[in-house]
Amino acid sequence: MLNNIGIPGLLLIAVVVLVLFGRGKVSSLMGEVGKGITAFKKGVKDGTEEIEQASADKARDVTPEDKKDKV
Repeated sequence: MLNNIGIPGLLLIAVVVLVLFGRGKVSSLMGEVGKGITAFKKGVKDGTEEIEQASADKARDVTPEDKKDKV
């Protein structure tokens, strides 16, 4: 069913949404969506950095001092 909407259908839906909610409400809603996307991207970035830090901590050299080559 959703495959048959097309451009005219999407325009009709957009007009109906604007009429029902008004330009100000739609604009503020899109602002909130933008803030949500920004927060999601920040969360993904922080999670990735946390995983990289954890793997870097595991990769530290744990060779005892007396077994290391002294240069």
